[in-house]
Amino acid sequence: MATSARPVRVLELRSVRGTGGGPEKTILLGAAMADPKRAHVTVCYLRDQRDRVFSIDERAEQAGVDYVEIPERHSFDPTVWPQLRRLIEVRQIDLLHAHDYKTNILALLLAKSAGVVALSTVHGWTGHSTRERLCYYPADKKVLSRFSRLIAVSSEIGRELTRYGAHPSRITTVLNSIDPGQFRRDPSQVAAARAALGLAPDDVAIGAVGRLEPQKRFDLLLEAFNVVHARQPQARLFIVGDGSQRDPLTQQIHAMGLTGSCTLVGHTNDVRPSHHAFDLFVQSSDYEGTPNAVLEAMALETPIVATDAGGTSELVHDGVHGRIVPVGRVDRLIQGMQEALADSNAARKMADRARLRIEGELSFEARVRRVEGIYCEMMGHA
Repeated sequence: MATSARPVRVLELRSVRGTGGGPEKTILLGAAMADPKRAHVTVCYLRDQRDRVFSIDERAEQAGVDYVEIPERHSFDPTVWPQLRRLIEVRQIDLLHAHDYKTNILALLLAKSAGVVALSTVHGWTGHSTRERLCYYPADKKVLSRFSRLIAVSSEIGRELTRYGAHPSRITTVLNSIDPGQFRRDPSQVAAARAALGLAPDDVAIGAVGRLEPQKRFDLLLEAFNVVHARQPQARLFIVGDGSQRDPLTQQIHAMGLTGSCTLVGHTNDVRPSHHAFDLFVQSSDYEGTPNAVLEAMALETPIVATDAGGTSELVHDGVHGRIVPVGRVDRLIQGMQEALADSNAARKMADRARLRIEGELSFEARVRRVEGIYCEMMGHA
C-alpha cells in the first residue's frame, strides 16, 4: 500500500493489436504528463508476437514514457501471468489501471492475488465480431461491475455500466481530452498540406479520421458525399485510417464513380497535416466512446459535422461548436455537410468556440490532474 511519502505507483495495462486507437493516445500522453509528485506511471502492453503491425513501442519511446512490453504467444498465453506478477513486485505497483476486456479481468485477478488496487477506464465496446458482441462484451460488463472504481469516458458508457450492476457511486465520468499545445492550427502550413493531398485552390476538402471498421460507417459517409459531390463537384473526400473495411470501401468508391474525388489515405500517427488541408471534418459513426478524432478537429479548428454517437454531443454542443446529426441518418448527414459548406462564416465561428473549449475544460492537463486525483483518493492520499 502506498503512503503519502511517495507518489502512487500506477501500472497502465493494455492489450491491443496493430496500431491501436484513441485509448493509446490517452494512455501515452497521460503517462507523459503525469505529475511525478502524485503518480509514477508505468505503461505496460501485452504484445502478441504474431502481430507484425504493432507500433505502440515506437510511440511510447517518442513520448518518453516508462514503457514495458510483455510478449504473448497467443491471446490466452498463461506465461503472461507470472510476468505481470513479477512486474508488480519489481516496480512496487500500488494500482493497476486497465483499459480493455482482457486487461480488466487480469487486473481484477491480480488485485486479489498481489494485494494491489484495480481501476478501469472504460473506453466503450467498439468491436463488431460476433464473439465480441455476444460473449466478450457482456462478460466484460459483468467483470467491470466488480471493480471498486471505474472511469467512463462518456455518460452513455456510465449508464451502461450501471445497467450491468456497477453502483453509480463507483463510476466517474471523465471525458477524453487533448493537449491544446500539441494540436494547434498554423495557417502557414495550410498551403503545403493542401498541396500534399493534390488539392487545387478551388477544391473543398472534406475529411474523416478513424479506423476503417463497421462502427465508423464510412459507407454511410460515402453515400452522403456522393450527393454532396453531385451538387458541389469541387468537393473531395479524404478518409484517414486503415482497417478491415478498406477493400469494401474501395469497391464502394469505384461503384459510385467517385475514384477521382475520394481518397483512402491510410493510417498516420499524425493527423495534424491532414486537418490543415481540411475545410470540413465529418464523423459518421454508429458508436463511439468519446471520440479523439472529434477532439483533434476541435483543437485544430476544423469545422465539424458529427453523428450523435457515444459522448460526441458531450464534446460538441450542437450549433455551438459544430453540427450534430442523428446516428444512421444519411439524409441528415447530407444536410449537415451542405449547411456547413454553404455558410463557412458560421462554421468558422463554431470552430473558434470549439478551440476555446479545448483550451479550457477539455484540455488534457485538466483530465490528467482529475485522474491523478482519483488515484490519490483510492490510495487514501490527501
